[in-house]
Amino acid sequence: MRFEALNRLWESVRESSHDFRASTDIFPLIDIEKMGSTLDLRERGHENGKLNRPVPSAASLDEVEQRIVGRIEEEKASSYQILEDQFQTFEGRLRNLDFEGQFGLIRQANASTLSDFKAEIASGVDELHGLRRDLGAAEDEMSSFKAKHKLDRAAKVSSTAAQIFKVSLIVFLVVFEMVMNGSFLAKGSEQGIVGGVTEAIAFAVLNIGSALLLSVYCVRFLVHRSLFFKLLGFLGLAAYICIAIAVNLALAHYREVSATVFTGAGAEVISRLRNAPLGLTELSSWMLFAVGLLFSVIAFIDGCYLTDPYPGFAGVRKRLDNARKHYIERKLDLIDNLRDIRDDHNVKIEEILRDLSSRRQECAAIIAHRTRTTGLFGEYQASLERTANALLTIYRDANRATRSEAEPAYFSTPYKLERLTPVLRTSEEWDDAVLSGRIQTAQTELSEQIRRIGAEFEAAVENYHRLDTIFPEASLGTVQPA
Repeated sequence: MRFEALNRLWESVRESSHDFRASTDIFPLIDIEKMGSTLDLRERGHENGKLNRPVPSAASLDEVEQRIVGRIEEEKASSYQILEDQFQTFEGRLRNLDFEGQFGLIRQANASTLSDFKAEIASGVDELHGLRRDLGAAEDEMSSFKAKHKLDRAAKVSSTAAQIFKVSLIVFLVVFEMVMNGSFLAKGSEQGIVGGVTEAIAFAVLNIGSALLLSVYCVRFLVHRSLFFKLLGFLGLAAYICIAIAVNLALAHYREVSATVFTGAGAEVISRLRNAPLGLTELSSWMLFAVGLLFSVIAFIDGCYLTDPYPGFAGVRKRLDNARKHYIERKLDLIDNLRDIRDDHNVKIEEILRDLSSRRQECAAIIAHRTRTTGLFGEYQASLERTANALLTIYRDANRATRSEAEPAYFSTPYKLERLTPVLRTSEEWDDAVLSGRIQTAQTELSEQIRRIGAEFEAAVENYHRLDTIFPEASLGTVQPA
């Protein structure tokens, strides 16, 4: 898989870094009136006051007061446990940010991504090297062919549209001649125009087909260097002229004979061709002969221009064009593939850079939230102290109201809650100054990686084009001695 390290890093970026749910009411306040009612502070104060308890000389809290303090201490311990749980949650969220893991993946990606990209480039160079050799071989074949046959022009290769037009013209000539000949031959056919068209198929195919085959495979040899092939071309031309005239004369005679003779028309046509080939007596027959000959000449000319007139020249040119087209298209495909890889790489790097900044902000927010929670716990302990004094005041006021003796001296001393000091454990990994520096370093490395990938892409494009210099295109227009 391409860029495995980078892809693992990118996938980790897309995953959520925590699964917490924030709470806005961490330490609930105590309802003083409700707790006072639950502990029966006023009733117990009245009862103990009537009994003058605690005694005036008492120096420590009585049972009711100790119950109040005990409940406050329980709430303090409970709230501290909540604080510890919050600290565990914050620490888990900080661990989930996994900066060390991210930095490790970044280092791994930086080490392997450039190598992967270079390997992709090398694979493309190897492939293009083979294609460029194939193109060179096709160019050498073209040069050798032109030198051997003393050609100083480019091969005439029809475009796809021109080829379609020429083939369509031949098809049109065959179909039109069949219909036209059928209408003429229907004069003497028992089956009317259907029978005439059926009889005309053989004439049309023979007339157009012979002209096409002889023009493509024989007459073109008239321009060949070899005297033997020139003679073959001359014989082909002579054969075409004879066949074209004979076929169309036979068709014209067949039209006249079929109008009067229902059996043995073929033998009669052969007899006429031997004894009086030009003995046509009807104008329609001469018209049929002229039109058929015209169609044959058109098909003959069309066949001559279906491809280059010099035998084999067009085939060599097509092989050269196909090799060049394949080479150029593949080179462009490889460049586009590298461009897509580069762009995909850069998009992932940019997302990773944004994620690093986002993780840093989230880390700062978690630490700030933890600090605020610690402050809330300090405020909550102060609130517990005030709550304890308020509950003690309720009890003592009720006690005073029914006492007959003096109250203990400690009644006028406020209760002091022993405070718990939270221990904040902050790893150096989450220190903002250290983290900021490491993120900045990682971002610089990733940005440099983008620059290196871009430079390798430009070098690869230049390297691909350099193959044209290593294998220079042959001078196809220069005639070399045979």
